[in-house]
Amino acid sequence: MSEASCATRAWNRLSEAAAFALTLHAAQLRKGTEIPYIAHLLSVAALVLEHGGDEDLAIAGLLHDAVEDCGVEHEAVIEARFGARVAAVVRDCTDADSFPKPPWQARKQAYLDHLETASPDALLVSACDKLHNARAIATDLRTHGPAVFTRFKAGQAGTLWYYRALADVFTRRLPGPLARELNDVVAAVERQTAAL
Repeated sequence: MSEASCATRAWNRLSEAAAFALTLHAAQLRKGTEIPYIAHLLSVAALVLEHGGDEDLAIAGLLHDAVEDCGVEHEAVIEARFGARVAAVVRDCTDADSFPKPPWQARKQAYLDHLETASPDALLVSACDKLHNARAIATDLRTHGPAVFTRFKAGQAGTLWYYRALADVFTRRLPGPLARELNDVVAAVERQTAAL
């Protein structure tokens, strides 16, 4: 493949969003690991593209936790730099924009309720986020056993409840390969947990 054919699409906005995400999340690690948080954001953006999302939605995948983890003031910056569509998806993927966050159970139930009316764009990005998280739980469960659940505020029971509820919502609202894979991964986590 020639250099010219590799450069037919610039992806300039996606590159800018990746640099912005790196800046925002530079010091963060994945819960209970030494994995840089940016690995999750890059994975979500990749999943969005793999499941038919465009550059705007890949950008939203990179920035989906910016408001929730780094502060509500970033919402206006995201809109100014990347547009209203990206900002709307980031907003729709945010389960809390205040510090301290509301209590876990109420916050997660509110997010599940919100997914019932969320846009197709937001559903795609959110499902990719949850799929990557569920894959990480499955991998860590095989490696570390049930201790993996100590990383989560809700522990084992709450985490399993939340991911089962997410899989059910996406199966209804976003039927297709992405929702099926999320359901399969969640079912594998449930089986792994029951076998421990």
